[in-house]
Amino acid sequence: VQLQAFGGGLVQAGGSLRLSCVASGSIFRSNFMGWYRQAPGKQREQVAIITSGGGTNYADSVKGRLTITRDNVKNTVYLQMNSVKAEDTGVYYCNFRLVGSSYEYWGQGTLVTVSS
Repeated sequence: VQLQAFGGGLVQAGGSLRLSCVASGSIFRSNFMGWYRQAPGKQREQVAIITSGGGTNYADSVKGRLTITRDNVKNTVYLQMNSVKAEDTGVYYCNFRLVGSSYEYWGQGTLVTVSS
């Protein structure tokens, strides 16, 4: 499975940005896709995940501001970022995992910088 992320950039605090990640390769129906981020000097953390059935889970810090969705026909996961804050700055990585497997695939990362 290959993952390619798009959409990072510079955004002002309070603004919006949408990230996209396209998955290609051997993609089976039951899977998780998600977004993780790594801020400078910090460990990578989970931002949001979504199952192939549409179930979602969010980090407390992003609830109500960031929304994860997916298009199973296009094998694409999105992260809509609204009301962004300086602490949302970081490299955002797309993640893919099959249900029942512990192996994870990662995209190349896309940088989001929030200016105050």
